[in-house]
Amino acid sequence: MEKEIIDAIVGNLVIANRILAKEGVIDDFGHISVRNPLNPERYFLSRSRSPEVVTRNDIMEFTLDGKLIGNDPRRPYAERHIHGSIYKDRPDINAVTHHHARSIIPFTMNDISLRPIFHMAAVIGERIDTWDSQDEFGDTNMLVDSMEMGHSLSRVLGDKRVALLRGHGCVCAGENIKAVCMISTALKDNASLIQDTLQMGELHYLTDGEIEKTSAMLLSEMPLERAWDYWVSRAGFGGL
Repeated sequence: MEKEIIDAIVGNLVIANRILAKEGVIDDFGHISVRNPLNPERYFLSRSRSPEVVTRNDIMEFTLDGKLIGNDPRRPYAERHIHGSIYKDRPDINAVTHHHARSIIPFTMNDISLRPIFHMAAVIGERIDTWDSQDEFGDTNMLVDSMEMGHSLSRVLGDKRVALLRGHGCVCAGENIKAVCMISTALKDNASLIQDTLQMGELHYLTDGEIEKTSAMLLSEMPLERAWDYWVSRAGFGGL
């Protein structure tokens, strides 16, 4: 039974990599992880490889401190500490993405809010803060490649679902793989829609109540299953 559980979660992690690549969320350097459902002190993440080509054989297991389980000689992601830090700080979170969707990058460099402007984006939450590595670490290569930096980013994320990284990208956190895929795609789409709307005139964001009620609905079982089936089919896994 334990093997079946792990096989299923690893399979979904591989598909999620393909989904986020297909949907234009994750580029060649983004990544997605999932907490081990049988051992919350560990998580699964691909080796350092472009998400669009990730396979089962690429999946590695890590402690929350980023230590590889086993002796796999292949290179892991340098930014795996993003994932471990969030899992350490947020026991409610079981899946994390880090990506550089181009539509969100301008929002990391100005004061225009990424707050939801359409109902499907309610899942990103009512407030999104930006982490600036300069504040604590000065000039760096802009990778979150240590647990110290990971926890610094995690503190800005706080109890929210999304945080931006200045001049870099974002992190999204969800209760499960399907939820984090919905949050990640909605964030990208909301950013694009805000940019389109600004060309037409004034922005009108959703209210706090609309965000709360709509996100609770969208992150429930039925909408997540429906969205997951759609993404799986688009990624080429329909009918499997």
